[in-house]
Amino acid sequence: MEEGVKRWVVDISKWDPLPRQFSFALSLLPPQQHSSVTRFFKTQDQKRALISRMLQYALLHDLIKINNPFLFTIKTTSQGKPFLDIQDYDKLGITFPNFNFNVSHHGDYVAIASEPLCLVGIDIVSFDIPQGETVADFIHSFESYFSSLEWYNILNAPTSNHVLIQFYRYWSLKEAYVKAMGSGLIEGLNKVEFSHTNWTNISATMDGKLMDLWRFWLIELGERHCQEV
Repeated sequence: MEEGVKRWVVDISKWDPLPRQFSFALSLLPPQQHSSVTRFFKTQDQKRALISRMLQYALLHDLIKINNPFLFTIKTTSQGKPFLDIQDYDKLGITFPNFNFNVSHHGDYVAIASEPLCLVGIDIVSFDIPQGETVADFIHSFESYFSSLEWYNILNAPTSNHVLIQFYRYWSLKEAYVKAMGSGLIEGLNKVEFSHTNWTNISATMDGKLMDLWRFWLIELGERHCQEV
């Protein structure tokens, strides 16, 4: 891959740390990052948050060979996209013209992606089965975010399970796009229409015009998970 381009995924399903092991891992992060992990009540959510933060620092260490995470500051935009403080660029000798990175976690996986120039967004989705409602009821409230063609493809999948998977895949592509933009806005997402050939050769149009500068990929991750970049 080109320098500055990274795609890392971690399967956390088999990591079951003792409290002292978790505390040690947390201590490797700067103190200001601790609350972003411990604010979660459930252990699984804390694990995802911890690995997400550790991946960010590991990525920057891999790119700039700095062992001490206290030498730079990872901040987040108001929409939650992480970024490196611009004042750290010169200090750390980063020469990429538009270095940016994005993280995602859901279910058993945590992932990070970076680019030296292009905007990058990443989204992981677990194909969770809705509890207490049918698949049709679950997806109904999302209809306005999809184009008529996307919605047709979702509803015409052969089984309710396939409907759910189609829904999650389209939704995750839109999430990855929104996260790349860093806007946090999901209004008007029905104008961004995704096309594909068996979930390869993915392309997108905006108001019917091909978004020819954008590239999208879908990667299957284990059982009932996928990742979109």
